[in-house]
Amino acid sequence: MATSHPQPEAVRFNERPHRTFVALSIPVLFSLVAEPVTGLVDTAFVAQLGAEALAGLGVGTIVLSGVFWAFNFLGIGTQTEVAQAFGGEATVRARQITGLAMALGVGIGVAMIVLGLPLAEPAAVAMGGEGAVTAAAVEYMRVRLFGTPAVLVTMVAFGTMRGMQDMRTPLWIAVGVNALNVLLDPLLIFGYGPIPALGVAGAAGASTIAQWLGAMWAVGVLAKRLGRPARLPVEDIRKLLRIGGDLFVRTGFLLSFLVLATRSATTISAEAGAAHQAIRQVWVFTALFLDAFALTAQSLVGYFYGAGAIRDARRVAGVAVVWSLATGVGLAGAMLLGERWVADLLVPASAVALFGPAWALAALTQPFNALAFATDGVHWGTSDFRYIRNATVLATLIGAAGLYVLDESAEGAFTLVWWITVGWIAIRAGLGMWRIWPGRNGPLADGR
Repeated sequence: MATSHPQPEAVRFNERPHRTFVALSIPVLFSLVAEPVTGLVDTAFVAQLGAEALAGLGVGTIVLSGVFWAFNFLGIGTQTEVAQAFGGEATVRARQITGLAMALGVGIGVAMIVLGLPLAEPAAVAMGGEGAVTAAAVEYMRVRLFGTPAVLVTMVAFGTMRGMQDMRTPLWIAVGVNALNVLLDPLLIFGYGPIPALGVAGAAGASTIAQWLGAMWAVGVLAKRLGRPARLPVEDIRKLLRIGGDLFVRTGFLLSFLVLATRSATTISAEAGAAHQAIRQVWVFTALFLDAFALTAQSLVGYFYGAGAIRDARRVAGVAVVWSLATGVGLAGAMLLGERWVADLLVPASAVALFGPAWALAALTQPFNALAFATDGVHWGTSDFRYIRNATVLATLIGAAGLYVLDESAEGAFTLVWWITVGWIAIRAGLGMWRIWPGRNGPLADGR
């Protein structure tokens, strides 16, 4: 039976907190960036097949991303449980919860294949696909569905590794999976020698093959480190599903606000919609930097929280906030300096006048966004999922009310959309900070 040892990173944090925190965050960042970069490569290859194939890829990717997002609690919940288990020197618990989450991931993945194959076409039609676009989307989704168990198992494995404060192995696996996907893309999409040209199905096949090899790699690593669980704690299924419910509601409300804001911008005018799309794409990309800090905070806070070292967990929270806030300010500055470059690259000439004021406000959101991400990571580490769910619901209801009363025909309406967005993020950040400082009755309250 494999054994594990206390993680040296936690010890190093107490000695060199800032250096350790950043060193752990950098591999997380690059592992998060790997997938969107590969998505761009997929798009470039499929674009050579024509507009209908590319549109079908877009529809299929959006649908499947939504499916995978719905089950991201497997990774987040496992990371928290494993981090707390290692903090409490409960290796058996870490092994068992990992095995349970993987079994749940396989079960959900198989169910998604069974349900998804017949539902692929209705889903594509519901997304507005027609004719050849629908056919391409269905073809793509039906092949990609066979990789669902691998995606979910890898999600769990990454959660376990990060819970053990191993941020580098997920990076190598993510890079390996995405590099293999890029190598297989031209072979399967366009064909070579005895390999037939599969078109959009080839892009899906490349991803599916790479995902299964990545899953086997990840499972092999954990089998050596943790060993095989003697039993699966089925009594914890309810706990994982409860975490899943809280995260589902939270993320659903986050996406709902973003959809409502996009709808408001598009309703104002085509130019406002175009400007909003450009801003949103950059804004979503910058969130990867902040997410890396959040996942690192989750692991370290979970470790110390599991060990009962509340003072150390609060110290992690402070370091996470400092680095996230500094990064948020840096991102804001970079956005302001890069306004003209982004406008030239992504914004139609007719929308540039609307773009400028809204872009400045989007830059202003970055420090608030940084605090929201950092405190989310801290709350994940303490299993405080219900609190951040409720905070997100409250912020979104207030933000949605602002968008509802917005006069979309008024002058400056598009800028007001981003003022409302600033308020939405600021509420989430404020509620997240309040739970830690002063943190009365919270998991990290003084005296616990």
